[in-house]
Parts: sequence; structure tokens; C-alpha cells
Amino acid sequence: MSTLSRPQARQFYDWMGSKLDLQAFCEDRATAELTEHLDLGSAEFVFEFGCGTGRFAESLLARHLSRTAIYHAVDISPVMVGLARERLKKFGPRANVRITDGRPSIDEASESHDRFISNFVLDLLSEDDIENVLREAHRLLCPGGLLGLSSQTPGFTLASRIFTSVWNSIYAVRPALVGGCRALELLNFLPPSDWNICHHARITRIGIPLEAVVARRL
Repeated sequence: MSTLSRPQARQFYDWMGSKLDLQAFCEDRATAELTEHLDLGSAEFVFEFGCGTGRFAESLLARHLSRTAIYHAVDISPVMVGLARERLKKFGPRANVRITDGRPSIDEASESHDRFISNFVLDLLSEDDIENVLREAHRLLCPGGLLGLSSQTPGFTLASRIFTSVWNSIYAVRPALVGGCRALELLNFLPPSDWNICHHARITRIGIPLEAVVARRL
């Protein structure tokens, strides 16, 4: 399947802006799985790849992370970065959000973070870029650090299979109509030589199939 180019993705999510938060009714089911299983209370340095409006980060910093934990993030959209910075400014220097050119490489030191999170971003990327992002996640995480991923996934109930079929038909015609997102099976991108799967959940929300994975860096 073809994916949106980086300029196309930036343009779409600049246009989307704060409207992205309307997806909370669906996405929160999957991200709740991550917050429950990422042992965030013991985290000291958290990195998020594709922070969007900062809504998830705000929840982490306000409710789940310790008062000394540091949060770093990147996003390809200048509009999203602006929204996230505004949302997170109340946390002062604990929260830092930077714009990225969309390449998988991340300007952070190796083994510098103990949590790496990416919510509903990998499903925008080519398979090569997904693999490269996860290699970067492995590099950034300390040994034993935790990776948290969420994504749309292929249907696994009757309703969700119908949803996936319709979604794939639209994506095949014009990926931008569905935000460039497609169904992924996240476990296919996590080789057992690099990752130990700690938690894996597939859930549906009004027929939309979602997946959440927590893995430990080996």
C-alpha cells in the first residue's frame, strides 16, 4: 500500500489541528491500555514519537508520571507542535516538544529514555519507516525500558472486519481521505531478539479494531 508523503502528512495534520482531539472517543480505549501497563509511575524520561495536540502527554504529566519525570516529543506538523506546546507549558521545563522533518531518525542520545511511546502514528508510515522508528526506539531506550504502541489493526470481529474492508477500499482510492492511516499488526514489527512482549490487547470501539502493545527492550 502507498502511504502519504511527509509533506502530505504535514499538510493534512496542519489542517486537522485541534480537530484531532475528536478521535478521543475511539483512541482512548487503546491508550488506556498503555497507561495501565507502562508502569509510568517509575518512569523518569519519556519520549513520544508523534505527540499530536499533546492531549495524551497532558494526561501523563498530570496523572501518571512523577513530578520529576521529563517528557520529550516530536511531531511533523507545526500546528500540532504549537498546540502541544501551549497545552504543556504549565509543566514548564519538564515538557519539551520539537518539530521534526518526518524522518525516522531521532536526535536523542542512545539509552537516554526509559519509556518510548507512539500512538496512532506508525500506521501512517511505510513499513521501512516503521522498522526504522522501532530501531530508533530500541536505541533510545535503556536496557529494560518499555515501548508503548497503539494503532488501528485488522478486523477480528464481524463488525470490525466490515469496518476494515470499507476503510481499506477508501484508502486504496485516496489515503488522505482517512488521514493516511491503515490497519497494522504491530507484533509483526517487534522481533523477539529485540523485544519481549509484556502486554498485547485487541479491542473494538463502535466496530473500529484497535491494538495496543507494551514491550520491554532487550
